[in-house]
Amino acid sequence: MDKQVDEYIEKQKSPQKEICKRLRKIILKTFPKIDEKMKMGVPWYGKYYIVGLKDSVNLGFSVKGLSKEDKDIFKGARKLMRHLKFKEAKEIDEKEIVRLLKLVDKKAECGSCVK
Repeated sequence: MDKQVDEYIEKQKSPQKEICKRLRKIILKTFPKIDEKMKMGVPWYGKYYIVGLKDSVNLGFSVKGLSKEDKDIFKGARKLMRHLKFKEAKEIDEKEIVRLLKLVDKKAECGSCVK
């Protein structure tokens, strides 16, 4: 695990801190060898990111190359990245998130991947 990501998550207030920790754990459990690092000030995982906001946390997904139906699962209208928004940890459905992580891993291109 990346030390800068640890620091980012620890600086979050509650409930954002707990949401970030849970989402991070799901990503790392789903893809144990995924590259975790800070990019653009937030934790990035190839085709995914986590960002703590004032009253929520977004889990971002690359949607480049997905069908319209697949893109419509996510919030936002961007061409390359969209997200799911969480205001409370109890909103996190781990099975659904794993399904979406795997969908994006299989079908999406890394449209907003930052080097």
